[in-house]
Amino acid sequence: MRLAAVGGVQMPALWRCRGVGNVHWVMPHEVELIGVPANSSGTVDGVARAPGVLRERGLSAVLASRPGFTDAGDLTLPVPQPWRGPSGLLAETALIAMIEEVRDAVGAARARRRFPLLVGGDCPVVLGALAALQAERGRPGLLFVDGHEDAWPPRASPTGEAADCELGLALGLFDTGLDPRLRDALPRLRAEDVIAAGPRDLDELAAAGIPTLAGQLRALIRPSELTAAGCAEAGACLPAPWWLHTDLDVLATSELAAVDYPQPGGLTWPQLTQITTAALAADGCAGWSVCIYNPDLDPDRHSADTIITYLTQAITTADPGWPALRAAPGA
Repeated sequence: MRLAAVGGVQMPALWRCRGVGNVHWVMPHEVELIGVPANSSGTVDGVARAPGVLRERGLSAVLASRPGFTDAGDLTLPVPQPWRGPSGLLAETALIAMIEEVRDAVGAARARRRFPLLVGGDCPVVLGALAALQAERGRPGLLFVDGHEDAWPPRASPTGEAADCELGLALGLFDTGLDPRLRDALPRLRAEDVIAAGPRDLDELAAAGIPTLAGQLRALIRPSELTAAGCAEAGACLPAPWWLHTDLDVLATSELAAVDYPQPGGLTWPQLTQITTAALAADGCAGWSVCIYNPDLDPDRHSADTIITYLTQAITTADPGWPALRAAPGA
């Protein structure tokens, strides 16, 4: 794999696209933290508590040492109802409201020329971010770093959670069966504008008879291929602006156990940090969402501190114009 050095970190050539804008125009120094306390299981615990716990452990305080940083607080979301709606998903009314709230918050941050950092919550938060980029430019791209493909048909999902299918929803794969209110709130991505990196649920999908997205997207890169020599061949440029989405279950369980749906295999923290830093430093990256940490599974908060280190290291290395950020208290 061809690499380039950015801030001392070796960057896969996959992320070194040119001609799609300037990173310091789309990724300004001024980061805006937006918490999204949403859980598509229809509850207000688990991953919904992640933004609050990460702040308690010092995330906002660490980022505050970065000039221009703003903490926009947590979005106010309706209480979800844990039953399936007309589209086959749990808490559909809350899901629609969350997409709209995130869309407005990301759009406002972008209008102020800030770089939105969304902390979930679970993966459907990316739908609101993509809706904001679509309203801004019409054709957003997506780098989707996730341990799952997340394209289950809603009614076939064993959990009923939108977190099983947000990428399929964004691609318009299930439009005919959706409630019109949900369909109208969704972004519309072209498959050729999506790179999925890290999914390892192919066997689970095959056993359930669910089609894989492999062969449909610009690229779908399995974990082993992320360090293989041919990885860079997948990398035609995404259209700018594009969004970076990180589901922390792309990590191996030995690296992060505080996730709801662990699987064998996965990345290490150094691998994920390198990929993230490269993406943040690449032309066209307009924002970043980080999801799926469940503090209920992290009683000593060790995982929370590790996540804060990952977030701050990736931001600082991708944008070396500012001094390194302070360590989080207790990290």
